[in-house]
Amino acid sequence: MLTAIDHIALVVHALDEAVAGYETLLGCPPNWRGGDDGVAHAWFQLGNTALDVIGVAGPGRAGDQIKARLDAHGEGLWAIAFAVNDIAAVRRRLERRSVGATETMPVRSTRADGAAARVWPTSILNPKAARGATLFLVEATEENANWPAVAKVAPANAAVAGLDHVVVQTSDPERAAAFYGARLGLEMALDRTNPDWGTRLMFFRCGDAIVEVAHALNAPAQERDVVWGLSWRVPDADAARAHLQASGMDVSEVREGRKPGTRVFTVRNAPAGVPTLMLQPAQRSAP
Repeated sequence: MLTAIDHIALVVHALDEAVAGYETLLGCPPNWRGGDDGVAHAWFQLGNTALDVIGVAGPGRAGDQIKARLDAHGEGLWAIAFAVNDIAAVRRRLERRSVGATETMPVRSTRADGAAARVWPTSILNPKAARGATLFLVEATEENANWPAVAKVAPANAAVAGLDHVVVQTSDPERAAAFYGARLGLEMALDRTNPDWGTRLMFFRCGDAIVEVAHALNAPAQERDVVWGLSWRVPDADAARAHLQASGMDVSEVREGRKPGTRVFTVRNAPAGVPTLMLQPAQRSAP
């Protein structure tokens, strides 16, 4: 039903500053800059998903929506957009599972030079069902599967290869498990509570990435779930750390990840304050 994480949407006050920061962090410039309906954005295509960095550009329905989000919650991660092959069929199936969604609407972006445009068939899930998190459906199209190639600005072994997981924080883990698993149909790959971490973690597979739902065991209850943080895959954690540190970013030392065989480090000053982990995947054994 949901085939992949199409993109992660990030809203910011200062678009050019955030784009420059993510060009450094991700190791490549955006594949597309454009906008419409009161917003401007930059699209970074990153292997198994994309990062869409969005700012307010003027009056318009979309611009007003993003401004309201920024005024209420500040800049940061806004939404997870899930790729589907047939948006109408998925909407009908979710309706039967008590997850409403808006009518499909064309979200349009005209390139900054006005020479080209793209359209995403999009539907927004009922935020009550998602406990306040903003989740989209985006129908996969041939047009949006192909983006202009860009040259990396980081060494190949230091540039981001794709998304490992996006973190959603919740204070109602049972409801989240039912929503992401039974209702959205994502496979639960892990459900682990570790008192040493003070956290219950649930991993839901979506294509080649993970939606990680995190519940802080001793934290006070929150009214809404929050799309909170990102973990990016890099080929070589040491090379990526060295590149980012040389570029002026505040990074931790490389350490062993929680998953055996992985190596990770934290970016402490990621643009827009997004909690960010860089992860070198475990090496697969030869058959």
